[in-house]
Amino acid sequence: MRIRTKRPVPAPPPAAAEITSDGDSRAPEVRINAFRIGFVGALGVLLAVLLGGIVGELGTVILYVALALFLALGLDPIVSWLQRRGMARWVAILIVFAGVIGIFVGLIATIVPIVIEQTTNIVENWDDIVANVQHSPFVTWLNGLTGSGNAIKDAIESAGDWLADPANLGSLGGGLLAVGAGIAGGFTGATIVLILTLYFLASLDSMKRYAARFVPASSRPGYRDVSEEITGSVGRYVMGQVGLGAINGVLSLIYLSIIGAPVPILLAFIAFLFSLVPLVGTLTGAIIITLVSFAASPETALAAAIYYLIYMQVEAYVLSPRIMSRAVSVPGALVVIAAVAGGTLGGVLGALVAIPVAASLIIIVEKVIFPRQDTI
Repeated sequence: MRIRTKRPVPAPPPAAAEITSDGDSRAPEVRINAFRIGFVGALGVLLAVLLGGIVGELGTVILYVALALFLALGLDPIVSWLQRRGMARWVAILIVFAGVIGIFVGLIATIVPIVIEQTTNIVENWDDIVANVQHSPFVTWLNGLTGSGNAIKDAIESAGDWLADPANLGSLGGGLLAVGAGIAGGFTGATIVLILTLYFLASLDSMKRYAARFVPASSRPGYRDVSEEITGSVGRYVMGQVGLGAINGVLSLIYLSIIGAPVPILLAFIAFLFSLVPLVGTLTGAIIITLVSFAASPETALAAAIYYLIYMQVEAYVLSPRIMSRAVSVPGALVVIAAVAGGTLGGVLGALVAIPVAASLIIIVEKVIFPRQDTI
């Protein structure tokens, strides 16, 4: 005879709510500590404000680091080219950096004496310069066109008298102390950027390997390919922009010397410097050079304006597409948007780095995001 035993019946799970005698259901009581939440939120806000203040105070340092890294990426293609010719990397870096220092020192040694000489000339002959401008054919033509008699001549004389006062000139430039501090700060900043560029250029490969350590091992080959393509596009862009600036500077030096513009070497340097800024740089430099050419004669300024109108068309439709097509592949509309946005956020440096940043984002989208979407 088999005896059957009853299996123990598992106890029902505890009820989520207690059923009272009158049939009402009560949810478990949840206590919210409002003071703790408010205190933690206030600490988060204070931490965010503190970090924002630190970033604001370190804005100049961040600018130096970004500019040095940008220059290091721009010089890296030359170093790599020398390496492929059988040269050790440290030797290639020294040669490239010595060339950059030589160009920098040569420009300073050429430009500074011209600026000092012209400034001395302006101070010594200020009255004659104002008188020549007042009696120039251009001012006479403006007076006849406006029908205001000698109003323009009187305005030029008043402006000349105001600028001749050292107190007014000092207040216009922020004072001699502020101007001197600005010049000293500029040289200090340039020295810091050059030193950082040398360090970044020497340790660029190790920086890439260290950054790859943050990526999972299975994704590192793809990460290295994308990072190499991005750094290569940035370097080619920098070299292409410098090439456009060099073409503008050399052609400006030749043409301005032919038409008799004042200080053609200084004006050519201005053309080169402003050409480094995309879109608006060449136009801004052309306006400055045209206004300075009025010191020679209105005809010289007109000749300079006509030349730069023609040159900007050649640069936009011939030179820039041929040079930049090998550097970065960015649609024209995106170039305009990136340059305007970069200039709004970061000024001249923002406009300068906006296009390679846009090219890098396009590379990331095409090499990472699109392939990942295609596998889903």
